[in-house]
Amino acid sequence: MTLALVPTMGALHDGHRALLRAARAENERVVMSLFVNPTQFGPGEDFVSYPRDRDRDREIAFEEGVDEVYEPTIEQMYPPGFDITVAVGDLGSRYEGASRPGHFDAVATVVLKLFQRVRADRAYFGQKDAQQVAVVRRMARDLDLPVTIAAVPTVREPDGLALSSRNLGLSPEQRTRAASLYRALVARDPALVEGELDYLDVVGADTFQPCPPRAGALVIGAARFGGTRLIDNLTLEAP
Repeated sequence: MTLALVPTMGALHDGHRALLRAARAENERVVMSLFVNPTQFGPGEDFVSYPRDRDRDREIAFEEGVDEVYEPTIEQMYPPGFDITVAVGDLGSRYEGASRPGHFDAVATVVLKLFQRVRADRAYFGQKDAQQVAVVRRMARDLDLPVTIAAVPTVREPDGLALSSRNLGLSPEQRTRAASLYRALVARDPALVEGELDYLDVVGADTFQPCPPRAGALVIGAARFGGTRLIDNLTLEAP
């Protein structure tokens, strides 16, 4: 029997549905975790205000055929005396890692704990969080974890905006401007971003090292629209 894990922080949307549907189609049993991980939020970030709707999240999960929703508490994940964490190294030091120091160490630590608890054969992540996917894949490889990491394509609004739980924090005017991040990625032109640009670059999909544009490389970007910071990426095709 193949067991799939879909790790989430809740506030589920159609992008999460795509993850759950892929897991359901390819496995005999599906577990979705529901845990807003406090350690991956930096000072001044939106842990307290991060959208939460447990009842709706559970309803969506079961609509998509999830067999079990795993909801650990903070105390269960980080009991008194918790002290050992994962250090992701150079891969997690750039771009999102540079903008959010310690973020990927915290992500890798909580994902490793979920892997250990659920013991899934496959785990499903959204391609929108491409650097996270690369970090988790590297962790699974380097630590000999018996789990296959699957990346599911980004789900977008008609104007190209990648679905994200953080989109709920956008005002109508910010929501309109936020679609400019996608247009900037398509054109590889940072000047098109109608917000506060953090970065826009072309990188290797596995290394996140800057590289010339080539098939399989990623165009990555992050920008802030009001108080909401969004990330996105596109995979370059062959000319």
